[in-house]
Amino acid sequence: MKTEKSTAQKQETEKRKSYVLLMIGAILLIAGIILAVFTYNSSYQQSVVLGVSLKEAKSQASAIQEGTAAGDLDALNAEISRLTSEKLHMERPYSYSLTLVFFAILLTAKGLYNAFIGVRQADKSDIKRLAQAGLLAALCYIGFAFFKIDIPVGPEKTSFHFGNVFCVLAALLLGGYWGGLAGAVGMTIGDFTTSYITSAPKTFLLKLCIGLIVGLVAHVICKLSRDHSAKYVTGVTFLASACGMGFNIIADPLVGYFYKTYLFGIPQDITSVLVKMSAVTTSVNAVIAVIAASAIYLALRPALKKSGLFVEP
Repeated sequence: MKTEKSTAQKQETEKRKSYVLLMIGAILLIAGIILAVFTYNSSYQQSVVLGVSLKEAKSQASAIQEGTAAGDLDALNAEISRLTSEKLHMERPYSYSLTLVFFAILLTAKGLYNAFIGVRQADKSDIKRLAQAGLLAALCYIGFAFFKIDIPVGPEKTSFHFGNVFCVLAALLLGGYWGGLAGAVGMTIGDFTTSYITSAPKTFLLKLCIGLIVGLVAHVICKLSRDHSAKYVTGVTFLASACGMGFNIIADPLVGYFYKTYLFGIPQDITSVLVKMSAVTTSVNAVIAVIAASAIYLALRPALKKSGLFVEP
């Protein structure tokens, strides 16, 4: 009798927590939208004006280097550096507010899921999963922030990087939810701390989706577990990785076009060139991520099982 009462009390407590999470998500969503509208009309518009001045300064510097114009190149480079720094500073509030909107949507969805589907009881494996998620988020950040090659495209740029490798690896090791969060958080921080500040909200959304898709294919559809044969594990690993990165190859340029054009007001001709170049870099990054993440996972899996650190997603 006491056990049934205790179980009912726990269920009621978890349901209340779900509604609290749902309320927090809804409040943050409203606040994020209001903040996004305000920052877009204030600081971001100032960054657009600085962008025009920056473009003119770069054109003048290019003309001086080519010998078609006269001027102090060192002073002009210093001015370009100053304008670039100020522009990034002006873009931050709007990028932060958009990221808050996407994060609030995630919290709201999680609250709805918990309220209607239920909450899984926490156990010791959650501590391992949380620790591994933190480590993999840090690796996602390092893979993007320190191992990348930037490619300028007009006033914007894209890059080859290794961040997606650890994003996919996180989902293979931890499952879609925790793996997706690790990738989203790590890669978003990478954008916030580099010159890719305006891409941070899009990164949060897409990397979360990559993790969810990889985890869905590997652990929900194919039900990858510690007891499967090496051949089955290898096939599922490559399949899940390919599905996640296949999604990114299609979604990154497509979402990027609407994101840059309609949320940041970048001219369509520049966005079109950026999307085409981004499609190339995204495809190369995807191939690298599938091969590297699968190889690392297959190498780590036996060691984690032997050491007792392997966690069933």
